[in-house]
Amino acid sequence: MSAHAVPGAAGDAGAARADDEARALLPASAPGSDHGDAGSSSGGEEEEDLEERAFEASEKVLVSISDDPDADTDLEAQLASSSGSPPFSWRKLWLFTGPGFLMSIAFLDPGNLEGDLQAGAAAGDTLLWLLMWATAMGLLVQLLAARLGVATGRHLAELCRDEYPDWARRALWLMAEVAMVGADIQEVIGSAIAIKILSNGYLPLWAGVVITALDCFIFLSLENYGVRKLEAVFAVLIATMAVSFAWMFTDTKPNGKDLLIGILVPKLSSKTIRQAVGVVGCVIMPHNVFLHSALVQSRKIDPKKEYQVREALRYYSIESTVALAISFMINLFVTTVFAKGFYGSKEAGSIGLENAGQYLQEKFGGGFLPILYIWGIGLLAAGQSSTITGTYAGQFIMGGFLNLRLKKWLRALITRSFAIVPTIIVALFFDSSDALDVLNEWLNVLQSIQIPFALIPLITLVSKEQVMGVFRIGRKMQAVTWTVAALLITINGYLLLDFFSSEIRGPLYGSILCMAVLAYASFVLYLILRGTEISNQMIVAIRKRLS
Repeated sequence: MSAHAVPGAAGDAGAARADDEARALLPASAPGSDHGDAGSSSGGEEEEDLEERAFEASEKVLVSISDDPDADTDLEAQLASSSGSPPFSWRKLWLFTGPGFLMSIAFLDPGNLEGDLQAGAAAGDTLLWLLMWATAMGLLVQLLAARLGVATGRHLAELCRDEYPDWARRALWLMAEVAMVGADIQEVIGSAIAIKILSNGYLPLWAGVVITALDCFIFLSLENYGVRKLEAVFAVLIATMAVSFAWMFTDTKPNGKDLLIGILVPKLSSKTIRQAVGVVGCVIMPHNVFLHSALVQSRKIDPKKEYQVREALRYYSIESTVALAISFMINLFVTTVFAKGFYGSKEAGSIGLENAGQYLQEKFGGGFLPILYIWGIGLLAAGQSSTITGTYAGQFIMGGFLNLRLKKWLRALITRSFAIVPTIIVALFFDSSDALDVLNEWLNVLQSIQIPFALIPLITLVSKEQVMGVFRIGRKMQAVTWTVAALLITINGYLLLDFFSSEIRGPLYGSILCMAVLAYASFVLYLILRGTEISNQMIVAIRKRLS
């Protein structure tokens, strides 16, 4: 199927019946609402209505320099004719600000905070340089996701649905769902731990899980009042994290010289290799790539107008860079606090999210506000914000791959259920620090396995002219992005090898693991080589042998 074909426009009778049965679940359309360009036919509108959208036209934010959109249209025509570029506008930057900060939440979720505190406790400040470069690599990946969404007007899951054959599309959807559920379990457990801390242990983990699930629906209901209201909630949560962890940072008084050396001087020893791999592995979240490519469509941009696309990419690049710079600072605060308190101590090897607050309290105490509660407030903000973005990402992934246009509350319920049900089971049976640490290791491995299935399709699509048009990335950028992807996949491959070599024992489990690795590697190679000259030659050779 072509990258620009309309999914669902043609199908068999079974598919048509399925559409009819699902029609009761579709969101109601406002009478007389405009679903297409002014010159499109009613038949085209009906076909377009059958396709899932990240945001309906009425939900998108109008980005305009002036209060008169017609004035912007005149300016656009002048600049298009003169091949000029528009002057920088703080007003427009403000109107485009939002998607990048929602995306940055994945760099601040409880899984990342646990990676930060363990890196600080085990390696001190020596891995701060790696945290900085890992964030830079994450920024590159997220800018590609934003570029894909703005230039095509569609998000990654939708484009994968058209790009790959049915079996590969379903495999990619399954991998994306597994990655999202794994991340969601970590995020919900993080929120539950924070609630347990702030309630002085009165509320157990399972109760915190239930509260987090309900909170998520409350926050998502704000979307009914507009995208900007929801973005404002996230701004408050990010500010809460920044203030909480900066407060801890100033309370513990870390050594400024060690901090500067840690950022500027690369150091890596055999003793800290596992923490280093964890730092890099926590930064690239597979579901976040799908999320960002959809979030950028919350602004009213016509992908057919080159001027508007270039302008949107300009402001989104600035916004995403600022958002990830803030997330880097927050991660740095957490790493340096635990480096100052526990590097070289006997507790360094046993610190996790569950007991980190108690260790901080014993080490630093607290003045006006005990450091235990400061940690709990920051962790709660991280957990709540990341669970909401996880639900958001789940809606886009499910709707994009399966072309399901369900009502938002129903999609949120389905997405939440995928994570909340297993998380409640986890909270009931793993209510101890050691058990949660083991679970977190397995979930990190689960995330690492999924990374190629988001990165490879993303780079493949942004490199294709028939998908991106004039906005496809050039050969030099392709070389850089494939190098970054290879580096990330190699690093996570090391993590997987290290983990499974210590966990899997016996010939039976070893044989099963070998078969799984072979199938996994084959699918990754298929995604990389699909459509290349090498794959075409292989297909021709196989056909010759079979004929």
